[in-house]
Amino acid sequence: MLRILRSVLVLLLAIFLLMAGNGPLTTIISVRLEAAGTASPVIGAVMSAYFGGLTLGSLFAYRAVTQYGHIRAFTAFASALSAIALAYALYVSSPLWGVLRLAEGFCMAGLYICIESWLNDSATAQTRGRILASYMICLYAGQSIGQFMLNLPDPSGFLLFVLISILLSAAVIPVALTRMTPPHLPDVAGLSFRRLYAASPLGMVGTVASGLVLGSVYGLGAIFAREIGLDLSRTALFMSAVILGGVLLQLPVGRLSDIFDRRLVILGVLGGMVLVSGFMAAATQFGIFGLTLAALAFGGFSFALYPLCVAHTNDHLGNAERVSASGGLILAYSAGATLGPLLSSGTMAFTGAAGLFAFTGGISGLCLLFGFWRIWMRPSPPQEEQGRYQALPRTTPVVAPLDPHA
Repeated sequence: MLRILRSVLVLLLAIFLLMAGNGPLTTIISVRLEAAGTASPVIGAVMSAYFGGLTLGSLFAYRAVTQYGHIRAFTAFASALSAIALAYALYVSSPLWGVLRLAEGFCMAGLYICIESWLNDSATAQTRGRILASYMICLYAGQSIGQFMLNLPDPSGFLLFVLISILLSAAVIPVALTRMTPPHLPDVAGLSFRRLYAASPLGMVGTVASGLVLGSVYGLGAIFAREIGLDLSRTALFMSAVILGGVLLQLPVGRLSDIFDRRLVILGVLGGMVLVSGFMAAATQFGIFGLTLAALAFGGFSFALYPLCVAHTNDHLGNAERVSASGGLILAYSAGATLGPLLSSGTMAFTGAAGLFAFTGGISGLCLLFGFWRIWMRPSPPQEEQGRYQALPRTTPVVAPLDPHA
C-alpha cells in the first residue's frame, strides 16, 4: 500500500492542503455575513455562487490545463485561489463576495481537474480503488480538520483569511517540484440528463436531491448553528461532524446496497435523512452532544446518497457508458448544489434556523415518495446483475475514471 501511495504522495498532500484551506472558507464567509446582518436569502445566493463556479469550471477549466499544462495550470489556479482568500478580508460586501465565490468555485474545479487526471494516469486496474480511497480520505480529512480554524481568535478579521491563503499557497509547492510526468486529460464527456433519467429515474432524481441537500448544508449549516446559539468552536465542531459522519458511514451503507436491493437501501437512506432532518429542526431542545450525534448521522446518510445513486444508475447501463454516466451525474449534483442554498435560505428567512432542515427533510421526503413510485413502476435488476457500490467524491467529471467499477 505504501509503495502504491508513494507514487501519488505529492498529489495527496496537495489536495489535503487545498481542502484544509478551502474547506473552512465557506463556513467563515457565511459566519461573517451573518454577523454583518446579511439576510439569509442573500447569504444563500453568495453560497450558491461557489457551486455555480464549480459547475462552470468542470465544463471549461480543462482548456487552461490542455493549453498550458498541468503544473502551470495548477500553479495559476492555486495562486488565484490564494489571492481570492485575501480579497475577502478587504471589504465585507455581498455582491463582491458573490463574485469571489464564483471565481473560487471555478478555480477549485481547475485544481480538481489537474489532480484527478494525474491520479487517473498514475492508477492501474489493481491500484485504482486504493488510490481513489486515499484521495477521498485526504479530501474529507482536510475539509473536516480545517473547520477547527474557526477556534482561532481573530479580532482583526484578517488572520483567518491570511492563514487560509498560506495553506492554499503551500499546496503549490509539492506539485511545482514534482518529477511526475504530466498526463493527458481523460475524455469524460457526460451523458445527457435525458439519457441518465431514461436509464435510471431514481438515480437521476436522487443525485439532484443530494446536491440540493448538501449544497444547502455546506452553505448555510454554519448559519443554522449560529442562529441556534452555538459559539464559533461548537459551530466548527458541528460542521466537522457532518463531514466526518459522511466518511464513516458511506462504506457500511454501500455494503448493504451490495447485499440487498439497492433501491430499498436508497429509500432507507432517504428515510433516515427525513428523520434526522426533523431532529435537527428541533435542535434547540437538545444539547451539543445530541446535536453532534445528529450531525454525524445526517452526514452519513446525505453523503451516501450520491454514490448510491451512481451505483444504481450504473446497474442499468453497459460498461462503455459508466464513466460518462458518472461524469454527467456529477454535473447534475452540482446543479442541485447551486440551487440548494438559494431555495433553503428562503425557508430560513420565513421560519428561522429550523427552515434549513425543514428544507432538507422536505427534499428527502419528496425523493422518498418518488422512489416508492419507481419501485412500483419498474422491477429491480436481478441481484447477480447488480454492480458493486463504490464511494465517490462529488468534485468534477474527471474523477469518474478513477471508479474501478466504471
